[in-house]
Amino acid sequence: MTRGIRDVDEGREAGEGGRNGRVRRAGLGGAAVTALLAVVAVVGLGAEAGLPWWAVVAVALVTAALAGWAGAQIGRRQGVRNEALEPGEKVLGTYTVRPPYASHTPPAAHEGPQYQLLLTTHGIQMWERSVLLWRHPWPELRVIADGPRLRVHHQGDEVGAMLLEQPGAVQEIRLAARRHGAG
Repeated sequence: MTRGIRDVDEGREAGEGGRNGRVRRAGLGGAAVTALLAVVAVVGLGAEAGLPWWAVVAVALVTAALAGWAGAQIGRRQGVRNEALEPGEKVLGTYTVRPPYASHTPPAAHEGPQYQLLLTTHGIQMWERSVLLWRHPWPELRVIADGPRLRVHHQGDEVGAMLLEQPGAVQEIRLAARRHGAG
């Protein structure tokens, strides 16, 4: 039941044209929303400060371009993740996982967290930005809270031992696992 990275990156053969369009639309939507919010903030601050209109417009254009680019990256990532969901599958929660080594540098704001754990109605997915590392259905999992660490076992093998950023996330995930039939 594990889906490989190629399946998510290359799309399903029958629906590949539609997939690319949906991911592109997600990126454009993210770009439009963030650019609009950035322009509104700049115009509001510029008007409040009493700056000349041409200075406000210049700063708003630069800000819109940068915010739009960052929003497109975030929207594209969300579109790729939505494409990985099975029909009828819903996302229950997203949890940021700390990188395994202290040598990792913090991600830039437009990149978002490097590792994230997605809980869905069907199981758990582990993502590294836009790349699906693994996914397993709830009935095949055993989820253990080991102090601040979450340990995930699939068919007797440990597939993940992770520290989560959000306080209390380990217990939330344990409750969701129990509710959906994991051991």
